[in-house]
Formats: sequence, structure tokens, C-alpha cells
Amino acid sequence: MELTESIRALFKESAQQLKGSARRMFMARTVRELGAGGPSVAERELGWNRGTIRKGWHELHSGIRCVDAFALRGRKRAEEHLPQLLRDIRAIVDSQSQADPQFRSRRLYTRITAAEVRRQLVAQHRYSDAELPTVETIRTKLNAMDYSLKQVAKTQPQKRSPKPMRSSPK
Repeated sequence: MELTESIRALFKESAQQLKGSARRMFMARTVRELGAGGPSVAERELGWNRGTIRKGWHELHSGIRCVDAFALRGRKRAEEHLPQLLRDIRAIVDSQSQADPQFRSRRLYTRITAAEVRRQLVAQHRYSDAELPTVETIRTKLNAMDYSLKQVAKTQPQKRSPKPMRSSPK
């Protein structure tokens, strides 16, 4: 069966606007209407994947929609590969940290850099250099744990009143 150019464009555009299960169901209904040899015609004429059509066909007949699980894809976090990593980072950084001197925030200020934290993880906690994440990742983890990687600011005592001294000019 040959499709006209306008019908081919309509099917392609309609399929591109749909997502997930709705797209697969549309493909399966279209293939069913094409009749015998529909999957091969759809693959050849429309550029649709036969596996996607088959999955939509099963969804159409069974009434059960497949879950795509996009959230389960991608790279796992460093804590999932190394479950003790955050605890070990906290053990290293807590000894070098202090609270905000003016108590304006809950962040902890630390003098130790992310590169030094990584070096101490290798030295003290027996991590190998290859299994540890990069310095940038450790810096991100420190920021997420509310550590501020700034030099600790010392507070200056405020004078209570601008009292003139004998030595100051009047």
C-alpha cells in the first residue's frame, strides 16, 4: 500500500506531537488501519520502529500501558557507588569547620578545600584515586551539605559610641 505525501506528513507530525504510551497507541491504530503488511509499510513509508509498533500493539490489545521509567536511566550518584562517602567527607570537614560568627545563616564555614578533602579521603579512609569522584563533584557535595568553602571571617568588635579621645583632634 502506498501512502500519499500529505497523509505521510500528517501521520509523522501527529506521532511526533504525542509522547509515551499515547504515541505507541496511535502508531498501533494507524498500522491496524493500514491492513495486512501494516508494520512493514509504516517502517518503510513513515520511518517508525517496528519494536515501538509491536509494543503499542500489545498495549492496544491488553489494555495495559507500559511504564517508560525515564527517571531510572542515567548515571547514578556518587553516594550510590560509595555509600560511606558523605559520612567520611563530613568526618574530615567537621574538624575544620565553624558556624557563621554572626549566626546569620546555618551554613558552616570551612578552611579546607575540596581538593584537600579528596586527598584526605585517599590517605585516611583508604579510597583509591580511581574510585573517588572528581574535585568538582566533592565541591558540589560539600555545598549540598551546607559547608561554605570560604575563608572563615573574624568578627570585629563594634565600638559602642563615637567617644572622642584626648589624643584625637577636635
